[in-house]
Amino acid sequence: MRSPKLATLELKRFGRGKLPRAALAALLLLPLLYGALYLWSFWDPYGKLDKIPVALVNSDSGATVKGKHLTAGDDLTDRLLGSGKSFDWHRTSAAEARKGVENGTYYLSLTVPEDFSKRIASSSGASPQTGALEVRTNDANNYIVGQISRSVFSEVRAAASTKASRGFYDNIFVSFADIHGRTEKAAKGADQLGQGIGKARTAAGDLAKGLGTAKKGSHGLASGLGKLNKGAGTLDTGAGGVADGTQTLADTVNGVSEKAGPFLKKHGKEIGDVARLVADASQRASGHLDDLPDEASTAATDARQASDDLAADYRTRCEGPVTTTPDCPALKKAVGAADRAADVAEDVNKLVKDNTGQLDTLATDLNDLHDKARLLADKAPYLGTDLDSAVEKVNALNSGAHKVAKGAGKLHSGLTTAHGAASTLDSGIGKLRTGSTSLKGGLVKLADGSGTLAGGLHDGAGKIPAYDKHDRDARTGVMADPVQLAGQALHKAPNYGTGFAPYFIPLSLWVGAMVAYMLIPPLNARAVAAGASSWRVALAGWLPVAAIGALQTAALMAVLHWAVGLQMVRAAATVGFLMLVAACFAAIVQWLNARFGPAGRILVLALLMLQLTSAGGTYPVQTSPRFFNAIHPFLPMSYVVDGLRRLITGGGLGPVWVACGVLLGFAAAALALTAWSARRRQVWSVDRLHPELSL
Repeated sequence: MRSPKLATLELKRFGRGKLPRAALAALLLLPLLYGALYLWSFWDPYGKLDKIPVALVNSDSGATVKGKHLTAGDDLTDRLLGSGKSFDWHRTSAAEARKGVENGTYYLSLTVPEDFSKRIASSSGASPQTGALEVRTNDANNYIVGQISRSVFSEVRAAASTKASRGFYDNIFVSFADIHGRTEKAAKGADQLGQGIGKARTAAGDLAKGLGTAKKGSHGLASGLGKLNKGAGTLDTGAGGVADGTQTLADTVNGVSEKAGPFLKKHGKEIGDVARLVADASQRASGHLDDLPDEASTAATDARQASDDLAADYRTRCEGPVTTTPDCPALKKAVGAADRAADVAEDVNKLVKDNTGQLDTLATDLNDLHDKARLLADKAPYLGTDLDSAVEKVNALNSGAHKVAKGAGKLHSGLTTAHGAASTLDSGIGKLRTGSTSLKGGLVKLADGSGTLAGGLHDGAGKIPAYDKHDRDARTGVMADPVQLAGQALHKAPNYGTGFAPYFIPLSLWVGAMVAYMLIPPLNARAVAAGASSWRVALAGWLPVAAIGALQTAALMAVLHWAVGLQMVRAAATVGFLMLVAACFAAIVQWLNARFGPAGRILVLALLMLQLTSAGGTYPVQTSPRFFNAIHPFLPMSYVVDGLRRLITGGGLGPVWVACGVLLGFAAAALALTAWSARRRQVWSVDRLHPELSL
C-alpha cells in the first residue's frame, strides 16, 4: 500500500465516532488557541495606557514673575488631564496617592511639588533652579507599568522643561535688545565726547600758544623792571642830591640873596646834567649790548688764560724739587681764586650766549630809560625860570625837592617789589605753559581714545542682535528644544501584537504538531510489521500531520487576519511559508517520537523551550547569555522568526529564502532519520517488548 493511502487510512480513523471527530477538531483548533489568544492578549497594550489608573497630585503654590502670576503646576496638570493619551489620571491628595500606590489602587503617582512654579520662574533670575517632578512607583503592583511610566514621564518632563527654557531664553533675547539700544546710545555719547575733546584740544593748542607769547612778554617785563629799578636807584640818588641842592640853594638864597640867581642856575644845570648822565649811560649801555657776546667770550678766554698762567707759575715755584718762594700758600689761594674766576667768566659767557635773544628786549628797555631821563633833563632848567620869584618860592621848591627825593625812594622800593613779582609771574607763566603743552598732548591721546571707543561701540552695537517678538519666539523655540528626533521606521509594525506575531505563530504550530503525534502514531504499526518500505512508512506517518498542519495554518491565519486584525505585507507568501513550517515541524516531531518513543515527547517539549529562548522573538538574541547565542544558528525556529518578520512587516526576502532552505533541509533530514527509525522498528528486541518507560 502506498504512503498516501496509508495516510488516508490514519485520518479516516478520526471519522469513526464522536470522540475521534471531537479530538480532530480540537487538534485543528489547538494552534489557534495558542497563537490567536496570545496575540490577542498582547495585541496593543500601549494603546490602552489610558485604562491604567494613576494618581496626580498638584501641590504647586504658584509664583509671581515681573508682576505676572505663574501657575506652572496647574498648567501641567490641566495638560495631563486633557491629553487622554497616557494614563487614567486621578487628581488626589498626597496622602491618598501614597496610600493608593501602596495598596494597588493606583499603579503609580506623579506629584508636582509646592515650589514648582518658583523653581521654573528662577530660570529668568539670578539663581536658576531646576523644578523636580516626583514619581512614585510600586513594582509589587506591576513591574512593566513602572518601565512604561519612565518613558511617558520623560516626555512630560521634556515638555515642562521646554516651557521653562522658553521663558529663560526669552529674557536673554530681551536683554540682548536692551544691550543693543544702550550700546547705540553709548556710541552716540562717545561721538559727542570725541567732538568735545576735539574742540578742547584745539582750545588747549591756542592756550599753549598764547601762554608762549605771554611767557616772552613776562620775561621782558621782568628784565625791563630790573633795568628800570636800577635807573630808579640812580634817580633816587639824584633826587636826594636835588633835595640837598635845593636845601643849599634855599640856605644860600636866604643867606645871600644876591647870589641866589646864579647859584640856582648853576645847580639847575647840575640836575639836568644828572638826568642827561642817566640818559647817556642808558644810551651807552644800549650801544654796547651788541659787543657784549664778544667781550664776554674774550673775557672768559683771558680769564682762563690768566688762570692757567698763574697755575703754571705756581707749579714752577712751589711744586719743584727745591722751593725758593715763601709765598706758596698765598699763591695757591690765588691759583684757586683765578680758577674760580675763570669758571665764573665762562659761566657768564655761556649765560650771555644762551640769552643772546633777550639782548634786544634789554636794548628796548634801555632806550625807554634814556627817553625818560632825557625828558627829566629837559625839564630841569625850568627850576630857575623865574629868578625874581625864586626867593619866595625857594622854600616851596626845597619842600618839593625833598618830597621828590622821598617819592624817588618809594619808587625805587616799589620797583624792587614789582621786579620780584614780575619774576614770579614769569616763572608761573612758564609752568602754566608747560602744563598747557602737556594738556594738549593728553587731549590728543584722549581724542584718539574716544575715537577708538566710539568705533568699538558702533561695531559692538552692530554685532549685538536686537530681536523683535517674532524673532524671539522663533529663537527661544529652537534653543528651548534644539534637537528634534526625526524618526523614520522602515517597515514599521503598527502595534505590539504584529511585532510579536512572528514569535507566537511558530510556537502554536510546533504545539499543534506535538499534540497531533499524541493522537496519531509516528509510524504505522501494521506497515512496519508487514515489512513495508521504511521510506513509505515514514511518509505515511508524516503526511497526515502535515495535512493537519496546513489546515491549522489556514484556520490560525484566517482568525488572526479577520478577527484579531493582523495585517500582512505578503499574505499569500506568509500562509505558504507557514505551511512549509508546519510540515518541517511535523517531520522533526515525528522523528523524535519514532526514534525515542515515549521519551521523545519530553525531547519535543525540551526542543521547543530551547527554540523559544534562542530564537530572538522578543529581545535581540545578542542580549541573551552566551549559550543561547551559540545554539541560535542551529535551530529552525530562529530562521522561521526572521522569515516571518520580512513577510508580515515587509523588507528584503533574503532571510525568507534562507529560512525555506533551512526548513527543507531539516524536513528532509528528519524524514530520513524517521525512515531509518522505521527500519530499526522492523527488528524486534527485548527493549521493545519490555520498554523501560511507557506514556
